[in-house]
Amino acid sequence: MKTIFRLGAVAAATLVLAGCASVNFDQAVQDTNDSTGTFTQGKLELSRTDQQQQARNKLSSELLSKPLSQDEAVQLALANSPAVQTLLAQSWSEMAQANQTGRIANPVFTFERMRFGDELELGRLLSFGLLDLLTLPRRMEISRGQTAQAKVQLSASVVEQVTQVRQAWVRSVAAQQTLQYAEQINATAQASAELAKRMYQVGNFNKLQRARQHSFFADSAAQLASSQHANTAAREELIRLLGLTDDQSTQLKLPERLPDLPKEARPVTVVNTAALQQRLDVQMARSQLDTAGKSQGLNLLNSLVDVELGLRYDTEFNNGNGTKKNRKGYELGIRLPIFDWGSAQRDAMNAQTLVAVNRYESTVRGASSQLRESYSAYRTAYDVARHYRDEIVPLRKTMAEENVLRYNGMLIGVFELLADTRDQISSVTAAINAYQQFWLADAALAASMIGKPTATAAMAKTGATDGAEAGH
Repeated sequence: MKTIFRLGAVAAATLVLAGCASVNFDQAVQDTNDSTGTFTQGKLELSRTDQQQQARNKLSSELLSKPLSQDEAVQLALANSPAVQTLLAQSWSEMAQANQTGRIANPVFTFERMRFGDELELGRLLSFGLLDLLTLPRRMEISRGQTAQAKVQLSASVVEQVTQVRQAWVRSVAAQQTLQYAEQINATAQASAELAKRMYQVGNFNKLQRARQHSFFADSAAQLASSQHANTAAREELIRLLGLTDDQSTQLKLPERLPDLPKEARPVTVVNTAALQQRLDVQMARSQLDTAGKSQGLNLLNSLVDVELGLRYDTEFNNGNGTKKNRKGYELGIRLPIFDWGSAQRDAMNAQTLVAVNRYESTVRGASSQLRESYSAYRTAYDVARHYRDEIVPLRKTMAEENVLRYNGMLIGVFELLADTRDQISSVTAAINAYQQFWLADAALAASMIGKPTATAAMAKTGATDGAEAGH
């Protein structure tokens, strides 16, 4: 009988220890800041108090008081966006649920009161799952693995969110810059069309010459309208990602132009195989594989049998003779595998393990390819943007200066000068697009190096299309 109560004491102590473990989410956020420091600058925080909320509001106001750089846009999103706070709270919930896996279900206390004539019987039963107790160490290992997965997933989600902000900032600044040049093109076309109209009225232009100038003005007006909408759409996308209110959106100011290209491109060593083991997707796949292996052995036992242990303490009162008797003992409940031998559960476990094995292998094999593709898009975008900066734009500028000299010497007319100006502005628009593609590729490469690849192929295709349109 003493053995029974010792077992009960051990079970109670185990329950207490299992219940003591909890999720330290602040530490998890700090770990995310450490592992993704180039993305969060250590500013990621879940606001749970009014003081934290006020500090976030103050930082947001300070950032909105001046033109917003790319890094400042990331800070603003981390401080101001409800979507980021939602992401953090959801991660906290997932970690808490993972932590719950490593706990034993609460014991069940049953009380019975039975009367038969002069006899009164009081029954007390404390029961708990014996397999829960025996498998607690393994389930705690699985719980820790699931918590680690949730931490990696948090880092991946933060990287994705920050990358979206970076790219939205690039698109918004580029759209704003393109709109400025579209307005210049429209102004030039309007002046050309008005001059052609007057010359036609005095007989110095025929109808075809006037129609050509007016056609260019009509095309530039349509392009200006498209650029205005593109600027609005890009700006609103950035506003949504920053989580700005209507009042805050009116305060948003962006730089007039995209940043200059870096002096040197990132070296190709950023795509070496040593970096693969640091990628978040590889870490996640490896963690899922480890958890699947630990879970399979645990679930194999649970699929075959379930055991419940109960400790009884009954008291019987006899009112006829005034006596009282106590009874002590235990109950053992075993679920017999008669109708279900757990074969379906074991098949599912084997399949899940195979999924984890092949997912890990697929992730490792694909990581190198994704990095190479992302670096190729980055390096191509850098070379094209540098080509525009060093070759095309300077040549167009030289041609414009020479044409101004020829115009001043009356070697060419005003329409030839205006046509050259239009060509120069079109080249600058194409250069803006090349800069935009570079900074988009730069953000994509940074995400790919840490393990949250983006669709660089689609981005390159879009860039090629935009460049072709700018050329026209």
